[in-house]
Amino acid sequence: MKDLRSLFPRIEPYKTGWLKVSDLHTLYYEEVGNPSGIPVVFLHGGPGVGAQPFFRRFFDPKGFRVIIFSQRGAGKSTPSGELRENNTWELVEDIERLRAALGIERWFVFGGSWGCTLALTYAQLHPEKVRGLVLRGVFLGRRTELQWEYVDGASRIFPEAWQRFIDHIPVEERLNLPGAYYKRLTSANPEVQMKAANHWYDWEESIIRLIPRESARMEDNDLLAFARIECHYMVNNLFFPEDDYLLNNMHKIAHIPCWIAQGRYDVICPVKSAYELSRILPLADLHIVPDAGHSIAEPGLVDSLIRGIEHLASLY
Repeated sequence: MKDLRSLFPRIEPYKTGWLKVSDLHTLYYEEVGNPSGIPVVFLHGGPGVGAQPFFRRFFDPKGFRVIIFSQRGAGKSTPSGELRENNTWELVEDIERLRAALGIERWFVFGGSWGCTLALTYAQLHPEKVRGLVLRGVFLGRRTELQWEYVDGASRIFPEAWQRFIDHIPVEERLNLPGAYYKRLTSANPEVQMKAANHWYDWEESIIRLIPRESARMEDNDLLAFARIECHYMVNNLFFPEDDYLLNNMHKIAHIPCWIAQGRYDVICPVKSAYELSRILPLADLHIVPDAGHSIAEPGLVDSLIRGIEHLASLY
């Protein structure tokens, strides 16, 4: 049995900054590791999770120049939880704005869950800027995937958590749970918003790991921003013009090497999507971790992701 790779030691950024991407939005970003190293951009999930210190530790600081940023409305980016001018296409162009501002010609793109969705979208629209993709917890943004999490699927595996999730919504509104939560998350009443945000967060947190455990809870402001932004994207079908948008455009990135780390027991993003993606992309290398769920912190996924970025970097 191979020894699992583990996270690198805690590290602080050597540079932090702010990038104004519109009259409304300003993004927080940080750079970690070696300023002369191999550039890689980390795309966080959610949408709405924001940059976390934990993310810095997936990369050898001697070899990589790592750029981590909070997407619109998330984390330290401002305004917090803002839904205006916040959609998939704006986020894709923000990645390009950041790359250009930092003077990077081409970089690796590393993303999980929604970050995987965004990474694939960015690569399809800017393939000439992507050296390789490291993906975790593949989410292709299809209605069947949304229905799995919010209609019928995950609820069969975690019925007690599902009951708590739906109990917050009156029976007559439960045919469209994301829509019902969205109404509350965008309420003029802060108390209504916060209650809905906690229930939204708790459902995802309850099903994210193979073996549930207590974890540090997000601060209220970050939790509310996360719930508002994630629900905003879900009720808008991630702003894709067609259901199979990503799959229909995979030919544009057929030449890009791709490492996929996928938990076998991922209840949020079931393995079927990762498998389908690996069969379409000629240079995809699928690694199904047999004892992992969805969380990026699970040991088998940590191991695979570290091996993945180092493998792709070795190809150049």
